[in-house]
Order: sequence, then C-alpha cells, then structure tokens
Amino acid sequence: MAEGEKEKQRKQGGFKTMPFILANEVCDRFATTGFNANMITYLTQQMHMPLVEASNTLTNFGGTASLTPIIGALIADSFAGRFWTIAAGSIFYQLGMISLTLSVVIPSLHPSQCISHETCQKASGWQLFILYASLLFTAIGSGGIRPCVVPFGADQFGLNGTQPTAQKGWNFFNLYFFSMGLAVLLALTVVVYVQDNVGWGWGFGIPTIAMFFSVIAFIVGYPLYVKMKPGGSPLTRLTQVVVAAFKKKNVVPPDDWNMLYQDKELDADISVEGRLHHTNQLE
Repeated sequence: MAEGEKEKQRKQGGFKTMPFILANEVCDRFATTGFNANMITYLTQQMHMPLVEASNTLTNFGGTASLTPIIGALIADSFAGRFWTIAAGSIFYQLGMISLTLSVVIPSLHPSQCISHETCQKASGWQLFILYASLLFTAIGSGGIRPCVVPFGADQFGLNGTQPTAQKGWNFFNLYFFSMGLAVLLALTVVVYVQDNVGWGWGFGIPTIAMFFSVIAFIVGYPLYVKMKPGGSPLTRLTQVVVAAFKKKNVVPPDDWNMLYQDKELDADISVEGRLHHTNQLE
C-alpha cells in the first residue's frame, strides 16, 4: 500500500466516525422496529385482512427480508463495497416506509373504516399492490443494511490490529449495542403507543422521519469513513480454492513452508497481523 494511502487512512476511521454511525444506527433501529412491531395489527384492523392472511403476508416478507442479506453481502464484497451497499439499502428502506405512510394518510390508498363488523370493505387490488410493494422495498433495504453495518463499524477500528485500536473498537461496540437496545425499547413503547392511541399516520410517520435522519447522518460522515475496497466475490474465491485443492491433491508439500505461495497484499485485508500464517490443520 502506498505511503500516501496509509496516511489518508490514518486520518479516517476511529472515534471520529462514531457520532455518525451511532446516529445512523439508533435512528435506523428505532425506525425499523417501530415500523414492524405492530404491523399485524395494521393489516387486520386497517387493511381488513383476515388474521391468517395477514400472518402469511408478514411471514412471506419476513422470509424475503432474511434472504436478501445474503445477496446484499455478495454485492458488497464483490464490487459495491459496504458503504454504498448500506447507503442503497437505507434508501430502499426509506422508500418503502414513505410509500406505506402515504398509503395510510391518503384515503384512496387504504380501505374505508368499518361501519360494523359485517360491513368491512376489503382492500382493493391497487391498495394491496401499494402494501406489497412497500414491504418488498423494506425487505430489499434490509438486504443492504443488515449484513454490512457491523463489519463496516469494525473497519473503522481495524487499521493496524494493535491492542489499543482493538480496545477502542470493543468500547465502540459496547456503546453500539447499548444504543441499539435503547432504540428498540423506545420503539416498542413510544411508537406502538402512538399507533394504538394517536393514529397510524403518526405511527408510521415517526419511524419514517427517523429513517430519514438515519440516512442523512450516515451519508454526512462519508469523508471520515474507512472504506475498504471490495475483495471480489467470496463464491469465486471459494470455487478457486476447491478447484486448486482438487488439482493438487497428490502434490507433496515442501519441508520448508516458506516456499509455499504467499500474497502479502491479499493477506493484509483479511488478517489481523497483516499476514496469514501457515497451518498444518487442513493438510
């Protein structure tokens, strides 16, 4: 790595990035938890879905949101990098929250209130389309955010692998997870109370506003972040290892392991001490 690049990285990362990352994650966790905590009530009471249909809807989109992080991680590692993957995921999630909030506020985008239990109007195809599109956007957004946030935070404290830097990193993550727990607590109390007692417009509007500030806080810190270059698709590297191992299964290893192939530049990004040490455990 060039000396100028090292000097640039020394000026980035560390505790300078902590306010931006924490502000982003507190707002993000508050928004996503408040948005999803009472969704079953919204679907049954406001969209007039039967309980089984509402449960299936949330299960389907919850499963999708659990699958998309695999794709998001591959995109981040292959070519996009963690910063841009998180930024894109946050924007997708924001769009989903905005569209669902608008569907609550605009009367034509949701069924009218029930006059009695027997005369509840079901959601139209267009209203369901808005609902499903909103949930799909949030599922896609989760795919960009969830697999990259913690590794991106670790990047800010993992420049040289020294003990002081590692200790600072652990202090950061202690504060990080404490803040996440506090944000979840506030979302499960304040936002759910607003949804049940004030209205769904504010009940979804507050998390949407929080998500907006989350995106802004994350992007503002761009000049200070350590942004690791994508290392290429892990599936490609895994395949290369399997193929190389099969081709060389009968090769006798040398007595001096220093004669084995080494790539110091590649090792620097995936090892704490800047170099992967030889091991006999996989022979």
